Amino acid sequence: MSKSSKKTMTTDAGVPVSDNQNSLTAGPRGPVLMADYHLMERMAHFNRERVPERIVHAKGAGAYGTFTVTGDISRYTRAKLFSKIGNSCEMFVRFSTVAGELGSADTVRDPRGFACKFYTEEGNWDLVGNNTPVFFIRDALKFQDFIHSQKRDPQTGLKDNTMQWDFWSLSPESLHQVTILFSDRGIPATYRNMNGYGSHTFSLWNDKGERYWVKWHLKTMQGIKCLTEEEAGRIAGQDPDFHRRDLFTAIKQGKNPKWGVQIQIMPEKDAETYSIHPFDLTKVWPHKDYPLIEVGVMELNRSPENYFAEVEQSAFEPSNLPPGFGASPDKMLQARLLSYADAHRYRIGINYAALPVNKPRCPVHTYNRDGHMRFDGNYGGTVNYQPNSFDGPMDDKQYKEPPLHISGDADRYDHREGNDDYKQAGDLYRLMSADQKAQLVGNIVRAMKTVPKDIQLRQIDHFHKADKDYGDRVASGLGL
Repeated sequence: MSKSSKKTMTTDAGVPVSDNQNSLTAGPRGPVLMADYHLMERMAHFNRERVPERIVHAKGAGAYGTFTVTGDISRYTRAKLFSKIGNSCEMFVRFSTVAGELGSADTVRDPRGFACKFYTEEGNWDLVGNNTPVFFIRDALKFQDFIHSQKRDPQTGLKDNTMQWDFWSLSPESLHQVTILFSDRGIPATYRNMNGYGSHTFSLWNDKGERYWVKWHLKTMQGIKCLTEEEAGRIAGQDPDFHRRDLFTAIKQGKNPKWGVQIQIMPEKDAETYSIHPFDLTKVWPHKDYPLIEVGVMELNRSPENYFAEVEQSAFEPSNLPPGFGASPDKMLQARLLSYADAHRYRIGINYAALPVNKPRCPVHTYNRDGHMRFDGNYGGTVNYQPNSFDGPMDDKQYKEPPLHISGDADRYDHREGNDDYKQAGDLYRLMSADQKAQLVGNIVRAMKTVPKDIQLRQIDHFHKADKDYGDRVASGLGL
């Protein structure tokens, strides 16, 4: 890739872009505004870049199962699912790699998608997360750029380490996730042997109108197991579908995988004074401040009958939030609320939610009609507008979520200003054993050895700021 003279970025209509680093929000921590046409254009265009496989998370595997409530969290949420211990619901889970295409190998170094659809009696609840508690960026305006850097060089059509490290070295907020990705946990041994996380800050709310911020954790009950780079490379050559095969085979043999579901709870007011930005996707909440609370157990016990119909057409949306569940001002989450449904409408059609794998297990009453590939009765002759005089479904204010109090001027706030992108990455490094540190440094050195020296030096500066030993060992490994 060659450097060229500076050009002014524009929208598709040729309008100059003033800020391509920060979404338009109400205050520094406030929600993203729909007035941010630049963000909307970028997300909408990005969702339509490939046909027909998913842009990200294209390669995956899925299974059905059951979620059972084992801990009482009814004080935090009005959701009927959590009204008493012992309640349960059917669910569907899809695991995936992020950057690889449909034919790629399962055992590459990459985060894993961990998407859960709970078919509750009040509608589908989708918890769409990863196997890591953080992510590379905190503002969705940079998502398109991040994924482009992880995909293929536009000239050669090849994966390119220079593209990846160039982006990461210019985005210090990525350091926490990069440290996890290149650690021993960067390549899970199987989908059954990895944790899942909602990653974002979500919310719960109860009958009293009280809101709580929440982090979701899904801890494998099979134990964490990982692959070294050498093991992963050998398996990729022998069986590119290793993780997909393992999940199907385990369930067929009755070795049903289980995860313990836990949460961290933060009272709504705490967010205003907590030392860590509570809605920053690159940060975790220390357990000493907000300990894990037991919620339930999920078990996968049935494989799909048809891969395309049930796994490829499964569609998950963070915006699927039944009464008692809510979102947060997390900038990445706010954009995902819009973007996921938009991607499904493009990829599998406007009526994707009525496909069997996505269809709620409770009654559906809506005024949405028609559209490409309408394959059910289309509500027959029932009334298709509201208000009406013919007993059509009515909105009900009892399901209204408590108001979210926001303040601040609408502006594009620099998400890097005053933000410590190094402490948590350094803390993670210092928690590692000698063997884990050696694996981390070795994996990074192998990935960076072909990268231009100026990018190597820029990235090593970030490692140094997280921990001097971290930076010194990578620099030594690269001969710098």
